[in-house]
Amino acid sequence: MRRATAPRVGPRRKWGIVGPHAVKNMRTLDELRDDIDRVDEVIVRLLNERARVAVEIGLVKKEQGVPIYQPDREKQVLAHVRGVACEGPLGPDAIARLFERIIDEARRLERRIVHGEEVVPGATEPSATGEPLR
Repeated sequence: MRRATAPRVGPRRKWGIVGPHAVKNMRTLDELRDDIDRVDEVIVRLLNERARVAVEIGLVKKEQGVPIYQPDREKQVLAHVRGVACEGPLGPDAIARLFERIIDEARRLERRIVHGEEVVPGATEPSATGEPLR
């Protein structure tokens, strides 16, 4: 199984506590926020790539009559991302919580496919208040 790596967005830095000698090299708040914006853009692209694969999975499940909810597979995904979590400051529990939400959204997409709802890239859905989500 191929292991995906996140694209490099900026200079690689060791995460952790900043020592007193690092102050002279400290970047500005605006620079750090620019980094966050770039990382967020990469995350959104990757989430959409993952969602496209989930749509394909939904089509296969529909064709084969496979149930959408696959608890054993979800456990495998969560175990896998928990193992990758040791590479950064977010711990395994935080990563698992994020991926539980990602999996929920993928399952929602799959349900739409199985029930014959059209999945249009870039389409917005109404929120609970009726306002479009963007």
